[in-house]
Amino acid sequence: MSRIPEPDPRSKPLDPRPLAPALAAAEAAGWTTLRLDLDGVRGKTALMRSCARALRAPEWFGANWDALADTLRDLSWLPPAPGRLIAVTSWEGYAHERPDDWETLREVLEEAVDFWRDASVAGEGAPLTVLAAEGARRGHRRG
Repeated sequence: MSRIPEPDPRSKPLDPRPLAPALAAAEAAGWTTLRLDLDGVRGKTALMRSCARALRAPEWFGANWDALADTLRDLSWLPPAPGRLIAVTSWEGYAHERPDDWETLREVLEEAVDFWRDASVAGEGAPLTVLAAEGARRGHRRG
């Protein structure tokens, strides 16, 4: 199983276009695609808001790690689909600013992928895939 990447302090922003073929292929296959853009997100509250928005979470979403894990294991409000793809972009700034929270987010996402893989194998759900790619930041300068 592929893992969500660790931030590399030497890395440069990547062109977001490499995600476009994966998103297009997933959509063409009937998968639900969700985009979690972390550009400008620097705190846990903003992260939870971004997650809720990206996941189209119901109003009961509790905006904490346990609620995020529960939400990722439910997804019943999303349309039926043969699979689901979450594309995480512009994550390196958040990972640099909040490394412990980034690690927790990685763990929550990886656990959700494992949960849905097992459910899919058992015929009880569709697989979940998470892709993480650094997006180009407009007007952002690296120092």
